[in-house]
Amino acid sequence: MRLSSVLAFIFDIDGTLVDSNELHVDSWDRAFRRFGKQFPREQLRAQIGKGSDQYLPEFLTPEEIKRFGKELDEYRSGLFRKEYLPKVRPFPKVREIFERIHNDNKRIVLASSGKKADTKYYIDLLKIGNGAGGSRATKTGKPERVGESGDEPINLIDGYVSGDDADSSKPAPDIFAASLEKLDDISPADAVTVGDTRFDIEAAKKADLKTIAFLCGGTPESMLREVGAIAIYRDPADFLAHYDELTK
Repeated sequence: MRLSSVLAFIFDIDGTLVDSNELHVDSWDRAFRRFGKQFPREQLRAQIGKGSDQYLPEFLTPEEIKRFGKELDEYRSGLFRKEYLPKVRPFPKVREIFERIHNDNKRIVLASSGKKADTKYYIDLLKIGNGAGGSRATKTGKPERVGESGDEPINLIDGYVSGDDADSSKPAPDIFAASLEKLDDISPADAVTVGDTRFDIEAAKKADLKTIAFLCGGTPESMLREVGAIAIYRDPADFLAHYDELTK
């Protein structure tokens, strides 16, 4: 594939930019057990990439969701934020690939099924922009420089969308559709998503977007190809290593 005609990238976060998927499995496992439910880790892992609105119905009956679903979700979110979020580490070369894309005059939006607070934490962790608001884009469409003294970093993203900003999380297309809105006049044909799960690819398809997939989130390459990834790389560092040849 060639990226020379691509004007914008829409990046997933968990499992794509940060190494967090197994931590999410752990937190879901503990949350379910607290409410008297227990499931094999393989089943819990297979649904990672969905927001809680899509995740819980895979394991709980409608009656259980009505009875304690919200309480379980809130417990899980608090547990993850307190005990697991500090353990999350970025994959190598995330800021470098964002800088490369930014210097190529292409735009970037983050699109996560996760909670807004977690998304803002990741933006700070990755040192790619200001997580205080959904967007810092200027009237020219390019992210603004955060500081003029040279001491502060350039904001590398045009905005972000979290699971809290959409009616339905992945694999529904809502999050990617909202991401496109932050890109103003850029059409789906001129943008590409980057993710690590089948749910990223399925959601992108519904929004008429193509997806580059990373293996670092743990999804088998065969599954990513089967659901329609247009290209597959090991991780952000591997994508960066091939970026120049893809944009020629």
